[in-house]
Amino acid sequence: MLNILFAAPENAWGGFLGIIRDQLPQHRFTATGRFEVDNLAGIDVLIPTMCPITRQTLSQADRLKLIQQCGAGLEGVDIAAAVEKGIFVANVPTGISGNAASVAELGIYLMIGLCRDVHGMAKSLKARKMGQPQGRALGGRTIGLVGLGGIGRALIERLKGFNVRIVGIKKSNPSAVEAELGLDWVGGPDQLPELLRQSDFVFLCLPVTPQSTGLIGREALACMNPTAFLINLSRGGLVSRGALEAALADGTIAGAGLDVFWEEPPDPDDPIFRYNVLATPHIGGSTDLSMQGIVKGVVENIRRLEAGQAPLNCAQP
Repeated sequence: MLNILFAAPENAWGGFLGIIRDQLPQHRFTATGRFEVDNLAGIDVLIPTMCPITRQTLSQADRLKLIQQCGAGLEGVDIAAAVEKGIFVANVPTGISGNAASVAELGIYLMIGLCRDVHGMAKSLKARKMGQPQGRALGGRTIGLVGLGGIGRALIERLKGFNVRIVGIKKSNPSAVEAELGLDWVGGPDQLPELLRQSDFVFLCLPVTPQSTGLIGREALACMNPTAFLINLSRGGLVSRGALEAALADGTIAGAGLDVFWEEPPDPDDPIFRYNVLATPHIGGSTDLSMQGIVKGVVENIRRLEAGQAPLNCAQP
């Protein structure tokens, strides 16, 4: 029997823990009840969710064999410290779980919601005004994708039907990716300002790393058009909260769509929400499709561990 710790409330993400428990009834599951870990003593498998796993946290681990993320994000895990202790660190990549497709669909929702002014619609209905507000059509707009991995590619598939121009940023081989994906333009990371100047919508679809943390700050936002929107589908750390609030307040950009935040959960009374922000509670990957794929990946790795086999999709320090 393995002791498996779920670092989240029992019913988080649509009852994910209950589904895993039903498929692995021979093991013992415990939920921390919050996005924190107090003690790893006696734990064989940790599902960290949104909880940071530091070197200090791992110092308590006396039998931990696997840190298995229920999704792709491992930026909160000290992978090097885990590997030093002989602990596998694995995730479920977005491209194999259905997660990328689900996140891309939420991105389309945020884009259309900003275009058609969802907040303005609510005000019109409350004031009993019909035919208002006037929205913006998508045809002919330029969509900028910062990151062309699983989520970026899923967005491309869905955006092409809107008759839009699609440009992107790719860390390596941008010209090859431009031809492969049939995009109008792809630049390298140093060409981010050019993408920002071109785009009516900017989607953030890249992981947060020491290099990408704070990527969208005052200088980057100043490159955007005052009619443009920023949509963050990846991680809150990519965007400077203060810079975003200032850009919304002074009209540097027209609005933002956020599924991820600088702290989670965010303060609902944060003044940034007084501006044109369409926000969702980090649910991009929370659908029936992605749940099935993520459960499959997590269960398979726990079974592999039980059988003495190396887990799949392990990260390197």
